Amino acid sequence: MNTTNEISAAKALEQLTWLIEMGADEVLGDEPVDRFAASAKRLQQTTASTAAVGGKPCAPRKTSTRATTLPANNEESVQDPRQLANRCQSLAEIEQALKIFDACPLKRTASNLCYADGDANARVMFIGEAPGRDEDIQGKPFVGRSGQLLDKMLSAIGLDRASNDVARAAFITNVIYWRPPGNRKPTDSETLMCMPFVERTIELQGPEFIVCLGATPMQRLTGRTEGILKSRGRWLETEIGGRTMPLIATLHPAYLLRQPAQKRLAWRDFLEIRQRLDAKQLVADVVEVDND
Repeated sequence: MNTTNEISAAKALEQLTWLIEMGADEVLGDEPVDRFAASAKRLQQTTASTAAVGGKPCAPRKTSTRATTLPANNEESVQDPRQLANRCQSLAEIEQALKIFDACPLKRTASNLCYADGDANARVMFIGEAPGRDEDIQGKPFVGRSGQLLDKMLSAIGLDRASNDVARAAFITNVIYWRPPGNRKPTDSETLMCMPFVERTIELQGPEFIVCLGATPMQRLTGRTEGILKSRGRWLETEIGGRTMPLIATLHPAYLLRQPAQKRLAWRDFLEIRQRLDAKQLVADVVEVDND
């Protein structure tokens, strides 16, 4: 006789299928695990081992409180990350600078830096908000379920992050480079910490225009406070390094996974992106013919 905890294989498969459809992407144990405590323990062990000098451990290095109390409008407070970012002369140098940049508190709890993916010569740059669980594990932006949806959306308009063909290439990054604990929304100070590197990335990559995936990158780059449903699909502008650059916002793939009915709006935005690319290419072709 079966106990109440025993179910048939068919019933188990039915329940597993339902969980997958609902978005479950990991298996949990019988007992809860305090991931924050585990991260803190790893950090303490790393600090103790790297601080040892002559066989005697030194006191852990004090971390500046500026990182966690950074006001949103204090330009002086962001001078250090801005100076570090402005010294970078390539995307590779920005990535190396981020590896040694310790002021952002998110770095202490994240597993990996998630800087960028795609072709550095791409005509269009896609900017999201922050890494999630899968991105934190792999060290690349948009590789989880939302990233898989983004890849399908890119493919629908003839773009591919893995392509080396400039006409098909896409460059993808975020405004935050480390996963916030529990996938929470980044704070203003955390975002402000990373913005000098975001702006320098835009300067060096030099896209023809930017696509903001979600409200956070759109608000940070334009200074607007309106929500994404009001601002999506409209061509806006941002000024980076003395250059005015066109920008369009659309819905974040993670939002589309939660609200599938809104995919129709995102599809309109991506058709607009395709039209913009085609129009610019047509102008370039005409200019090339005239020069010949």
